Amino acid sequence: MSRRAASDHGQASVEMLAALPFVLLAGALAWQLTLAGWTAWMSAHAARVAARADAVGRPPEAAARSALPASMHPGLRVRRRASGGVEVRVRVPVVLGRGHGPVAITARSSLGRGER
Repeated sequence: MSRRAASDHGQASVEMLAALPFVLLAGALAWQLTLAGWTAWMSAHAARVAARADAVGRPPEAAARSALPASMHPGLRVRRRASGGVEVRVRVPVVLGRGHGPVAITARSSLGRGER
């Protein structure tokens, strides 16, 4: 083995170890953005379900809760709008740690009635 090759022994391992926290952080950030998108999708679905329930005289809160997974129930807020329809607010789960973060996504549905 040459003198240069012997001095580079283990260099790749050290570089990979130094880059690993950045790779993990990028993965966590990508997953958090995915969770935010999923929350937006699910809150829109829950708003449509709640608006349908409200239109037929059923409680929109129970309908919205039934449309969401149990992990999204904490922080769920449902309200009837004065202009017609329903507004659903869901807090975005966090990747690192348990529970939900400070960001919430709001979706509205009126089933084509009222304001758009």
